Amino acid sequence: MDIARPSQTRRKRIRRTAYGVAGLTAVLLITVGVSRLKPAAPGVERATVWIDAVKRGPMLRDVRGQGTLVPEDIRWIPATTQGRVERIVLRPGTTARVTPGSVILELSNPQLDQELQDALLKLKGAEASLTSLRVQLRNESLAQEAATAAISADSKKAAMQVEVNEQLSSKGLVPDMTLRQARLDAEQLAARYAIAQKQLASYTESNEARLATQQSAVAQAQAVVQLKRQQVDELHVRAGISGVLQVVPVEVGAQVMPGTNLARVADPARLKAELKIPETQAKDIQIGQIANVDTRDGIAVGHVVRIDPSVQNGTVTVDVTFDGPLPKAARPDLSVDGTVELERLADVLKVGRPASGQEHSAVGLFRLQADGTATRVQVKLGRTSVNEVEIVSGLSAGDQVILSDMSNWDAVDRIRLQ
Repeated sequence: MDIARPSQTRRKRIRRTAYGVAGLTAVLLITVGVSRLKPAAPGVERATVWIDAVKRGPMLRDVRGQGTLVPEDIRWIPATTQGRVERIVLRPGTTARVTPGSVILELSNPQLDQELQDALLKLKGAEASLTSLRVQLRNESLAQEAATAAISADSKKAAMQVEVNEQLSSKGLVPDMTLRQARLDAEQLAARYAIAQKQLASYTESNEARLATQQSAVAQAQAVVQLKRQQVDELHVRAGISGVLQVVPVEVGAQVMPGTNLARVADPARLKAELKIPETQAKDIQIGQIANVDTRDGIAVGHVVRIDPSVQNGTVTVDVTFDGPLPKAARPDLSVDGTVELERLADVLKVGRPASGQEHSAVGLFRLQADGTATRVQVKLGRTSVNEVEIVSGLSAGDQVILSDMSNWDAVDRIRLQ
């Protein structure tokens, strides 16, 4: 006979429900666990980044700039008079060495030649007038001396006549009236003689004044002649100093005015470096600081002698003179690199200068971990140099950090080095 089996439907339903709840619970637990996992760190090739270790020790602060070698002694030779360029005697070049008397250009000015001739004629006229005046004054002086001598003789005669009349009057041979008359004549002639002497002295002084006036006219004419001769001579444009002729900015036939630059001469034996320092780094540069200039043929040591007060194209010009001889390859307009030593710090925490980050600023750097990853940390920077920067906070000695430009990973705080 058939035996009825008990129904399994309810049991199966309960089992399915239990399995569903268990599966759903497992899915929820997995989801929660996965959501709590950190995102995978992006990989970066280790060979493509620059890694440096934080160290403690002395640090040299310096700044760097590019520049050129220029002569210390440069002279522009201007035109002193108007003229026309007739001939260029010397052309610029490394072999165009000149001395102070070397003629570079020859100018012409017919009007100046005529002015010189006029000045010479005026000088001759003034000299002739001076000679004529001297002869005239000599004659007048002789006439005055002769008149004074005549009065002196008359005065002496009158005095002798008084003596004779006194002797005769004592014997009663001459009336008293005659004696008084003789004495009166003698006194009058003595007074005239004294006046004549004063007139002669005054006339001498007057003659000297008249001669001085005419002599000043001659001296003035001589000065004009000398000036015109100098101007004519300066039509032959000379170097003025020993050196190398660098520039002649005019051509034959050009009309030049006074003050026009005709040539530039430089002394190549004395060179200085003109360094262009970024304006953000130039604030600590001072006169006298040591500078090292790389001429591509050696390092020349010098010191700062001038700091340009103005900023041009974001840079400050710093002049450096050298304390010793320059390398043989040094020449004007040679491109050089220079570093200026600002100060030496005895004991600081330092690291290589990162690609980003200014002095006294905060920057995010990736610090290497033992598991091969690198985590971003905030680092406060202090004083900077060309290749190093002071660490104020955020790192310790021995830490390794990535100094390369990591702007491509600004969105993540952790990377994995491969």
